Parts: sequence; C-alpha cells; structure tokens
Amino acid sequence: MSTHPTTAPAGGTTAERGPAHLVSLENVGKRYGNVIALREVTMAVDAGKVTCVLGDNGAGKSTLIKIIAGLHQHTDGTLYVNGEETTFGSPRQALDAGIATVYQDLAVVPLMPVWRNFFLGSELTTGFGPFRRLDTARMKAITKQELADMGIDLRDVDQPIGTLSGGERQCVAIARAVHFGAKVLILDEPTAALGVKQSGVVLRYILQAKERGLGVVFITHNPHHAYPVGDRFLLLKRGRSIGYYEKSGIALGDLTAQMAGGAELEELTHELAQLGGHTTQMQQVRADMAESLARPRRQG
Repeated sequence: MSTHPTTAPAGGTTAERGPAHLVSLENVGKRYGNVIALREVTMAVDAGKVTCVLGDNGAGKSTLIKIIAGLHQHTDGTLYVNGEETTFGSPRQALDAGIATVYQDLAVVPLMPVWRNFFLGSELTTGFGPFRRLDTARMKAITKQELADMGIDLRDVDQPIGTLSGGERQCVAIARAVHFGAKVLILDEPTAALGVKQSGVVLRYILQAKERGLGVVFITHNPHHAYPVGDRFLLLKRGRSIGYYEKSGIALGDLTAQMAGGAELEELTHELAQLGGHTTQMQQVRADMAESLARPRRQG
C-alpha cells in the first residue's frame, strides 16, 4: 500500500478547489524567540471528518492546538477559517468562530452536578431585574436531552460530575461543546488517562460528533486509538510534520512504524552492535516490529 503523504489544499474557495475547509493550515509555524516550536505544518479540517494529529511528547501537538484554539498566534504560514485568512487574538475569538477545545483536564468542577458543569459560565436565567434567577429546570432538561443525543443515558443530571467515569466526563465535555455551537471540535488526548473500555466509550462519541457533521481534531499519541476513527493523519516529530495521509493511503502497521521510529531503532541497533551491548534486546524489538508490519493490513 502507498504511504506517500497527501497535501492539504489551500483554504480558499474556488471552482477548482471546491468548498472551503472549516479550518486549514498552510506551512504554519511558531517561534518563541530563537526557539522553533513548530514549522511548516499543513493540514485541513472538514465537516464530518476526523483529522488525527499524532506524535510523541514534545512533538508539537500542544503548540498546534493552541494556535487553532486562539491561545497562541502563529508566526509563520497561514491559518484559514472557512476559507478566510485568520489570526485569532484570543480563545474567545476562536470560540466565536465555532472552534471549541476539550483539554485533558476538562475544566470541570467535580462536586458540582452534571447540569451545572454543562452550563458553567453560560448559565440560563429567567425573570427580570432583581427577580432574575437561574432557570434550573430548563438547564436540566437541555443537559439531559443533549447527553441523550450523544448516546449518554444519565438517570440523574443532579449527580456530581466527579462520580462519572473518566470517559463519561469526556463525553459530557464533548456534548457541551456541540450544544454551544461548535463546528470544529479539538480533543486534546482524551484517551490518555483512560483504560481500554473507557477509551472505547470516548472513541464512540468521537464518531457520534463526526456523524453530526462536526470537524474533529483528535490529538493522540496512540495510533491504535486514532486509526479506527480517523479520516486523515498528521504525524508530528520535534515540531515538524513527517507525514500527512488520507486513511486510504496508509495502513495501521505503517502508521505505527512511523510513530515508533523504525529507522531510529535500526540505527540504534547498529550502534549497540558496535558497542557490544543490548543487541539481543534490540533485535527482539526489531523482530516484533517486522512481525507487526507483516500482518494483513486493513485497507482504507
């Protein structure tokens, strides 16, 4: 199977290019003085598609999402939103443009009920003037309905959100973003601290968001989580893109090999052989990788 990277089209709308992407980046980079945190990254986010951004710690994933989310401004390249060249001055501007980010820490208050967390900072009120008060009944009803639409069946939205599992809390945050008008949903390693079962729950809700027409950016370091739900895959290493693929252009084994750094393992094995140490262990690692790549690959 071919593993040649694809190139994301430019952000504008022309007869040749077709509809504009919800979000697209062209050769985007970020410099902090003399430190280059990100360079020459090109990708696109479309409605009803999941774009997975993969990389190890320090690869530049966090810098990338902070640029899209409006927390930081890019210093190189171009960011397009709905075909318009854009530079966000704050996260609020990105949110107003329909870009919502769900971070790892979720920004929830564990002791507050689910419905209070759902509307945290955007509470609905009823009444006028000094008689204005929280519209508790309406907020509870909306919370229950939005969660049901995402496939989350909670008996009681009054229960503290801290009593939910990690996967369920992630899904409440996703449903909240959808309710408040997100068109692009950025998920910052939502499965990083979850077990196998709860990770599966989150992946199911990512597909739910995709089916509802959202453009999803799924940040992860686990290709086995990314591949089942992803439509495109951007691989980052030390702040630089090492590949951007459509699903039809790369198999899970190839994706895993690039994430694992197959070439680096070969080089390390050679160096250790020259030094006369740990060659047996490295040869076993290399054999395991070769076996993984030799397995039948799922076609995109």
